[in-house]
Amino acid sequence: MTQELTVAVLGGGSFGTAIANIIAENGVRTFLWMRDSASAAETQAARENRRYLPGQRLADGLEVTSDLDRAVSGSDLVFVSIPSHSFRAVTRQIAPLLRKEAMVISTAKGIEPKGFTLMSQVLEQELPEHAIGVLSGPNFAKEIVARQQTGTVIASESEALIRQVQSCLRSETFRVYANPDRYGVELGGALKNIYAIVCGMAAALGAGHNTQAMLLTRSLAEMGRFAAAMGANPMTFLGLAGVGDLILTCTSDLSRNYRVGYALGQGQPLEQVIQGLGQVAEGVNTLRQVKQKADELGVYMPLVSGLFAVLFEGEAIADVARKLMLGEQNHDVEYMGAH
Repeated sequence: MTQELTVAVLGGGSFGTAIANIIAENGVRTFLWMRDSASAAETQAARENRRYLPGQRLADGLEVTSDLDRAVSGSDLVFVSIPSHSFRAVTRQIAPLLRKEAMVISTAKGIEPKGFTLMSQVLEQELPEHAIGVLSGPNFAKEIVARQQTGTVIASESEALIRQVQSCLRSETFRVYANPDRYGVELGGALKNIYAIVCGMAAALGAGHNTQAMLLTRSLAEMGRFAAAMGANPMTFLGLAGVGDLILTCTSDLSRNYRVGYALGQGQPLEQVIQGLGQVAEGVNTLRQVKQKADELGVYMPLVSGLFAVLFEGEAIADVARKLMLGEQNHDVEYMGAH
């Protein structure tokens, strides 16, 4: 790895820290930007992100800063690892700071409510002169920094961007696959959070392996239907950013959205669950937006409708589950020519 490349990762959460650390360990000049100056100074001095990745030492070459200009102005690649509700604001801040040739990659798994806008579409709108990409996959940050074998997907129309990202992120324990279907990869990362809530809720209610298997596969069918209606390639959902991320998020209590569902299944009110989490659980916000969009497009998404009824319309979980089981007998596998 040459030292010539400079990379900035914006956002000091667990995933932003994890990928910044990989890049720095690969010998690339790397900045990790945190909005809060005190947190940045503490992390830089301690060589540890004590809030999000306690106990994991950061690479010596990783510079943690709250100076956005310093992080961005000389960088060739900029990863935006900011929650969706702040994503556009930060993108606007970096617009005048970016080098003309800089390429920008979203790692955020959410949707902006206004206009059902994906994060890479925010980048397109705010940074029209720059190559855009999306990084998504079954990637728990704690396991990445613990050097467990992990795969992810970089999606972009730009071959140059794909090559650069694969080059700077590749390691013995982190493998980066390419996909040209940026919207499909991005939708997979956003949609699976909804189904993680469903699966967490089912687990809390004592669902067995049969139920979990059914939920996972029907979730995948819904995701594919929705993606096709949105113009993405449903085959993308057979990859890491689709079924891979779905399996990970829907079967582990390391997933924030799964934990939200589990707590809801135990009878805790939604507001209390969100307050107790302490981090963003994108699935709750995504659920509202996907339900509205699916209704607009006429896409059949019974799990989305059922979860929405439980969270926002006061329906009992048992009643919704009964309706799901007695509802329309749909085809098992989509896109096989059956109608």
